[in-house]
Amino acid sequence: MDIIKTLATEFKLKEEQVKKTVDLMDEGNTIPFIARYRKEVTGSLDDVTLRDLFDRLTYLRNMDKRREEISALIEAQGKLTPEISLALANAKALVELEDIYLPYRPKRKTRASVARERGLEPLAQLIMEQRPTYERSFEEEAALYVDEEKGVPTAEEALKGACDILAEDIANTADYRKMLRELCFSDGSLVSKQDKEGDSVYAIYYDFSEPLSKIRSHRVLAINRGEKEEYLKVSLVLDENLAQAKLAARIITCPDSPAVPILSETIADSYDRLLFPSLEREVRASLFDNACEDAMKVFVENLRNLLMTAPLKGKTVLGYDPGFRTGCKLAVVDRTGKVLETAVIYPTDGPRKDVEKSRAVVLRLIRKWGVDVISIGNGTASRESEQFIAQTLHEIPDRDVKYVIVSESGASVYSASKLAQEEFPDFDVTERSAVSIARRLQDPLAELVKIDPKSIGVGQYQHDMKQARLSEALGGVVEDCVNSVGVDVNTASYSLLSYISGISATAAKNIVAYREANGEFENRSQLLKVPKIGAKAFEQCAGFLRITDGEDVMDNTGVHPESYEVARKLLAKFGYTEEDVRHGKLTLLPLSVEKCGKKKLCEELGCGEPTLDDIISELMKPGRDIRDDAPAPCLRSDVLKIEDLTEGMLLKGTVRNVVDFGAFVDIGVHHDGLLHVSEMSDRFIRNPAEAVKVGDVIDVRIKSVDVKRQRIALTRKGLQSGK
Repeated sequence: MDIIKTLATEFKLKEEQVKKTVDLMDEGNTIPFIARYRKEVTGSLDDVTLRDLFDRLTYLRNMDKRREEISALIEAQGKLTPEISLALANAKALVELEDIYLPYRPKRKTRASVARERGLEPLAQLIMEQRPTYERSFEEEAALYVDEEKGVPTAEEALKGACDILAEDIANTADYRKMLRELCFSDGSLVSKQDKEGDSVYAIYYDFSEPLSKIRSHRVLAINRGEKEEYLKVSLVLDENLAQAKLAARIITCPDSPAVPILSETIADSYDRLLFPSLEREVRASLFDNACEDAMKVFVENLRNLLMTAPLKGKTVLGYDPGFRTGCKLAVVDRTGKVLETAVIYPTDGPRKDVEKSRAVVLRLIRKWGVDVISIGNGTASRESEQFIAQTLHEIPDRDVKYVIVSESGASVYSASKLAQEEFPDFDVTERSAVSIARRLQDPLAELVKIDPKSIGVGQYQHDMKQARLSEALGGVVEDCVNSVGVDVNTASYSLLSYISGISATAAKNIVAYREANGEFENRSQLLKVPKIGAKAFEQCAGFLRITDGEDVMDNTGVHPESYEVARKLLAKFGYTEEDVRHGKLTLLPLSVEKCGKKKLCEELGCGEPTLDDIISELMKPGRDIRDDAPAPCLRSDVLKIEDLTEGMLLKGTVRNVVDFGAFVDIGVHHDGLLHVSEMSDRFIRNPAEAVKVGDVIDVRIKSVDVKRQRIALTRKGLQSGK
């Protein structure tokens, strides 16, 4: 297979463009580095496309490797023919390769293998020849194979053995399997029935059927989980008459042959006993794989949007981890994320409930440290804690303090981790959790990278997916987000640094150790003094690491050191200095470049247009955080109960999670409302991601409220406020 040509066709790119991009990957360059600093080579492919390209490249290379293995295995049996070699060369998917190999794969003893050992293969071949006439009847022909010693006592047994051979040959024929597999996906249905008494979350699937061509991914995953938990009995249903008729049309070449009745029975046996059970397993596995990939794409997009949520900069935050029996843990964190003070209060039901004393502690912390925002975790006792905080804030009208409910998904995972123990060795688990809840409001990216992405709570059915593949995909998203934002090398934790292009976990720890021993980095070139960071690693990481107020203003931008000379030539040409960059005095630079002519300027500076555009953008705003353009968190001062909601009420909410069928929106009542995909717009929306994304602050209207079941249905129909 010409992999480069295949990739170019599938991604609608030029072959030379794909080849150069693949060469960059093979040279050990990371996806973030290629996406950001090799745009002239790749044609400005973004990180998402590059990862898709890399995944497909890996798949095709694995296919080629498997193709060679199968060819060698068949050749070792002395059965490799030009026809088989051609079929292997033309296979477009791994499943097609395995279909070709199936007849040659070592097998356990089967009815067909026993029949072959008994010498019945010539009889099977005679039947398959489908002659218009035969000298003897098949019963007479079969009688010639009767041999008590070989285990063929009667002509009937001989004929039966020959049919077993034919049935297995039919089931192992790649073309037949491919045809029936396609038929399953076009005409088959997935059916589920109740398999355990009693109600469950799978009740809607107790009598369920949907065509495979239409079934949504989240339903496949839900049904699979219900089957695994033994609530559902699941099967693939296909019209067997249609399937057998299509098989017969391929197999029976002489309709008038006396062999046709025998072949018809053999086709039915092969389909019922061998083909369909095997294909049912394959098709359901394929359905699961496809559903996982779809769910993974949603998870990846949600995670990307969550990590790129706007940070709440310049605010002192009180982290609040709610609880009943053990109390509510508090942690005040200053504007840089440093922990100032921790406390425990008991404002909720429990053995030590003391609302007034708890209120006094909160008020003291607010006044002592100048708290601007209170970040409340959304776990156990969150609703009661929210009411307590809202009432407490009424007692300090002289200070404009707000609160926000923050998802605490993964906070407990982080709190008990080795990383948290190293960061806060003197804190207990709940104190660390309160710190995490505060910090994830201040800088979601910096805090959430400390947590396994699967535990962050913006996916669906993540525990049902292939964990290695999921971890790989989510790790790639975190890496892309961290590098697109960049990190301050003098303040970043080693967990954050470890996601930077080219920096291993060991190198990240070495960076932290180096700055603790030698003080802050003053320029990027000092990174070369850090153990485990050589020339290649420096090339990959340098552009993503920022040094605020360093010796060189370029070190506080996304300009790569390899382009510093180009940047300085650019400034000099239009009469600017690096001090002008530091103080934001380049407002007329883009206009000057346009007047000069960008193409001519690139030739003069010795760079490509994408690189020039990036340099100009970075010099215009040194230290710029691209997340500042994202919606700000929705801060509140008063609590709203689900009982307060009425149909038609207009509210503002924050999108917490996006799934196949809609989005869950935090409207400030502790229970997220469901904005179904059918209610997202006045126009038809097929995919929820077309209309909303995690972190969006949107206007919604209450469609219905079920207080008893704690369910809220939302709509955006009739609202023309955009996202």
